[in-house]
Amino acid sequence: MDNLLFELMLILFLGVSSQWVAWRYRLPAIVVMSVVGLLAGPIFGVINPEENLAVVYGPLISIAVGIILFEGSLGLDFREIRGIGKPIYRIVTIGALLAWLLGSLAAHYVAGLPLAVSFVIGAILIVTGPTVILPLLRQAKLKPLPSAILKWEGIIVDPLGALLAVFAFVFIQFITLDDVTFITILFFIGGSILAILIGIGFGLGVGKLFENGLVPEYLKSPFVLSSVVTAFTISDTIMHETGLLAVTVMGITLANMRISSIGDLRHFKENISILLISVIFIMLTASLTRETLIAMFEWPIISFVLLMLFVIRPLTIFISTIGTGLPFKVKLLTGWIAPRGIVALTVSGYFAGVLMLEGYEEAEMLTSLTFGLVFATVIAHGFSIGWLSKKLNLSTESTPGILMVGSSKFTANFAKVLDDYEIPVMIIDSSWSRLSHARRLDVPNKHGEVLSEQTDYQLDMTPYEYMISMTEFDSYNTLISTTFKPEFGREFLYQLPIQMDNGDRLDEVSNHISGNILFSEQANWTVLNEKINQGFVFKKTKVTEEYTFEMLKKDLHHESILLAIIKGSGKISFFSPNREPKIESNDIVISLSKPNNRQG
Repeated sequence: MDNLLFELMLILFLGVSSQWVAWRYRLPAIVVMSVVGLLAGPIFGVINPEENLAVVYGPLISIAVGIILFEGSLGLDFREIRGIGKPIYRIVTIGALLAWLLGSLAAHYVAGLPLAVSFVIGAILIVTGPTVILPLLRQAKLKPLPSAILKWEGIIVDPLGALLAVFAFVFIQFITLDDVTFITILFFIGGSILAILIGIGFGLGVGKLFENGLVPEYLKSPFVLSSVVTAFTISDTIMHETGLLAVTVMGITLANMRISSIGDLRHFKENISILLISVIFIMLTASLTRETLIAMFEWPIISFVLLMLFVIRPLTIFISTIGTGLPFKVKLLTGWIAPRGIVALTVSGYFAGVLMLEGYEEAEMLTSLTFGLVFATVIAHGFSIGWLSKKLNLSTESTPGILMVGSSKFTANFAKVLDDYEIPVMIIDSSWSRLSHARRLDVPNKHGEVLSEQTDYQLDMTPYEYMISMTEFDSYNTLISTTFKPEFGREFLYQLPIQMDNGDRLDEVSNHISGNILFSEQANWTVLNEKINQGFVFKKTKVTEEYTFEMLKKDLHHESILLAIIKGSGKISFFSPNREPKIESNDIVISLSKPNNRQG
């Protein structure tokens, strides 16, 4: 018992630590988790989750994959694919079938597997899945078109791959075994349709309960979580692997019901999914044997992996998207990026055992074959997606951008200074007249309400690492900070200080719901714009070893306000009473100063 408790603790610690290391050193998270799992499992033998967790190992992974797939499908709002639905439809239908057929033939003629086993593994290996695609998309910051295509393909094809594997296995039995009849195939089709109906039913049921206020706020997340597990279990009990289809359909149904609380649920599920992905990747890789790892380096497996990477994947994308109008650069990126992950490993592990029981001894090779492709794609695509997307101009600017909410004289002039330093900046405001300041200075701007769902789909927020709220309304600034905290993180959310003598009297507002204070406690909206009216100017001063930051502060006029620092790398950080930025030689300090101030 003590050993099991220690192993569970270690799995959790290694999973979350891997995510943190990946974030801290800007590495692909799935690569770090895979390496850590291999070191802890087959290489050093510290843990063996499959052996120690015994009967709960399989169900635990299956349910976790179902929750991850549901969380991913919650983001599949059909409004996202307006104008790009045709290539996505082609990729998840024609592309998936081509990948299945070509992958099966490669498994037979290159890896040397029997044709029956090849068609099962060919189906399994068409999946990419949210467990590997979503972390890569977060890392690479792709533009909306390639990002949407990869995300939709990963989430939709995930359950299809598992179902195709089941279908291939049933069809093999139908051909080779006398006791498997045409009725068995009809049962498979009926089970798949039933899983879709179960997913729609649970999605509509949960949605209607929420819309009618029949579930209190504090129970919504637990209620949805238990509903997902229930839908998955019912479908999977009726027919194996249909649970993935049910939860995917359930998520898509909820995502397109336009329920106001779905956004909060999505944030909760995303946090749960990150934890589950971390834990399960460690469990799967740590459960592999040394024999499986050694077998990965045999020439038939290496040849198969290379063929899947450089021939079959690009071929299926280019063929399936003929006549869709998809740009060549997007086809090139999509044709390269196709990492396999948890679903491929778990489903192949299941079928390896089933096929061996049916007398296919070569099926023992399935785990090595699958993990060889998983590890190769995770490494190759994890490290190349950022570089390739930049080369193809399919990623956003590498310099972290700033989304400014609220247009005013100060905001427009400040944005102009940052724009001159080639820092991506965008001012958004619901008032066309207030945006005149930004238009006059030719600063990028957007007319719209940042809290509106419509604006969310029209404005790509990927390039912007910071969001700063600079309207004259303290309550609105705080609401924005609260709303966007899950997307940006509190460390990247800033708002103007509360106006004590004017406005909403929010001087006692909790700092847990507000963003970081911009500039200083006195630099509220009124003060900043009055200084602009009085002729204050933005000064840019380079800090050197000869002219230190301490010397700069002494030279500043007492009414001047320190605003931001532009680092030598091009990154920006803001002055705030909450935190003191680190200033080094060659950094540029931006301040709002009197024009006759001798400093500058």
